[in-house]
Amino acid sequence: MRVLVIGSGGREHALLIGLANDPAVTDLHVAPGNAGTSSIATNHPVDAVSGDAVVALAREVGADLVVIGPEVPLVLGVADALRAAGMATFGPSAEAAQIEGSKAFAKDVMKAAGVTTAHAEIVDNPARLDAALDRFGPTWVVKDDGLAAGKGVVVTTDRDVARDHAAECLESGHPVLLESFLDGPEVSLFCLVDGETVVPLLPAQDHKRVGDDDAGPNTGGMGAYTPLPWLPTEMTARIVDEVVKPVAAEMVRRGIPFSGLLYAGLAIGSDGPAVVEFNCRFGDPETQAVLALLESPLGQALHATATGTLADLPPLQWRDGAAVTVVVAAENYPGKPRTGDVITGADIDGVLHAGTARNADGAVVSSGGRVLAVVGTGADLAEAREQAYARIAGIKLPGSHFRSDIGRNALEGRIDI
Repeated sequence: MRVLVIGSGGREHALLIGLANDPAVTDLHVAPGNAGTSSIATNHPVDAVSGDAVVALAREVGADLVVIGPEVPLVLGVADALRAAGMATFGPSAEAAQIEGSKAFAKDVMKAAGVTTAHAEIVDNPARLDAALDRFGPTWVVKDDGLAAGKGVVVTTDRDVARDHAAECLESGHPVLLESFLDGPEVSLFCLVDGETVVPLLPAQDHKRVGDDDAGPNTGGMGAYTPLPWLPTEMTARIVDEVVKPVAAEMVRRGIPFSGLLYAGLAIGSDGPAVVEFNCRFGDPETQAVLALLESPLGQALHATATGTLADLPPLQWRDGAAVTVVVAAENYPGKPRTGDVITGADIDGVLHAGTARNADGAVVSSGGRVLAVVGTGADLAEAREQAYARIAGIKLPGSHFRSDIGRNALEGRIDI
């Protein structure tokens, strides 16, 4: 099986490593890829959001399966272009990808499916903003209704901060979603979805804020770990039955069945799971941790999903133990990152590239905000953390920063429902 992966980040590097470990996968290509992916796949400088360009490349390399990593190509219909050309494609149609592309659409689907989520209100006119803000609080949740690379959400007890973010979104032409605050620890659950067939992966927890102890602004994600020692084992089945299956069935009912990876971001309260958000693709950086523990052949699982045969896939098998991903970010991230710095010490197992490229001298340099994702595995969470941070200790990137507390609260028993 020849596989083409679309994207350039740590998630795509993790997908390629997983695919390379599948004995059925004989040839790997990635577009556009990064400095790290070139060691296991052929990089192609293609515009990932152009359906015509991606279809042409898929034909050129003879791809038996195309896997779309990021959300933007999905929302813009790249999967539709590939399917129209007869290509097996992992990733939802543009219509189905609105589950991430439009918060309002997702809320409407959840309401119809009877899925628990936060009370929400759409504001599309600045004149209505202050009155709407008065109906929420004392903790405000303000979301950009469009795609914002994981950074379009502000959660704050400061009304002025909430108002400023909402006003900025409205000024840029995006409606905003105001939500009631959901209490309880957050969980990311990835599910392979093929119509009404749902196969869950391991639950993980992301760390969104830039600094230790959840200080500072939201980012695209600074680290993740799996499994979750504080999550009751039956909770994954509850999330599938109470959240993912009803949403998948509602999408089928609407004539826009979901095919690909449906990511449910949830708050787990005393009454059970409530949805914070849906994504239409593998999440980053949770993917790096989750796939590190997958024993089943990844290519065969993605191909089954893409070809409508997921119901026939054998149950997924997982390694014992735990995995931790820690993101190494460029100076000033999540603001405008400093780029072009030479990276050394990253050519070791467990270091996945995200924002990297090669300079004129062939050296690996930073090219984005989240530069590397460093993965540790072990018999338990403590061992996995130890390995991840030991690997980071040997990496040199001027001005870089990372969180030192990924998975620490879970390890110390400080998370409960």
